[in-house]
Amino acid sequence: MLSLSLLQEPSLYTVKAIFILDNDGNRLLSKYYDPGLYPSIKEQKNFEKNVFNKTHKADNEIAFLEGMTIVYKGSIDLFLYVVGSAQENELMLMSVLNCLFDSLSHILRKNVERVCLLDNMEGVYLVVDEIVDGGVILESDPQQVLKKVNYRADENPLSEQSVAQVLQSAKEQIKWSILK
Repeated sequence: MLSLSLLQEPSLYTVKAIFILDNDGNRLLSKYYDPGLYPSIKEQKNFEKNVFNKTHKADNEIAFLEGMTIVYKGSIDLFLYVVGSAQENELMLMSVLNCLFDSLSHILRKNVERVCLLDNMEGVYLVVDEIVDGGVILESDPQQVLKKVNYRADENPLSEQSVAQVLQSAKEQIKWSILK
C-alpha cells in the first residue's frame, strides 16, 4: 500500500516572467507571472537590468541569476528572455523562447527588430498570451500559436471593411424605405 506522502502532486511547467529588451537594455515588453517575485515595477526593472548586463555580451543561451533560470536569444536590436525557477526544466523554457521567437518572426514578417515590434505590439501581446497564461506554459508550437492568433484576428467583427459594408447596407435600406 502506498502512503499518501509518496504520491507526488502533478506539476505544470511554469514561467516566472517573459520580457523583451532593446539593445540598450530598455524594456519593450514584460509579463511577470509570479506576483511575489518582483512586486514593484522598480524591482522588475532592476532585475531586467541585471539580466541584461549579464547576458547582452555573452554567447550563451542560458544564465542563472538571483535563483532564476533564464534562457535568452538576441535578434538584431532585441533580446528576448524567458525566466523560470531554478528547478524548472531548461529545455521547456527554451521551447517557450523558440516558440516566442518563431511566432514573432512570422507576425513581424522576419523583421524581429525594435521598430517592427513596437509597430505590432498588439500581435506581440497576443502571441505571448497564447504561449503562457498565468505562468503556465500552454503552447510551444509556433504553428498552433499563429493559428490561434490569426483566428482571433479574423473574428474581429469591426474591421474597416465590415463597417463599410454595414454603412452601405444601411444606405440601401434607407433608400428603399424612402422609395416605397
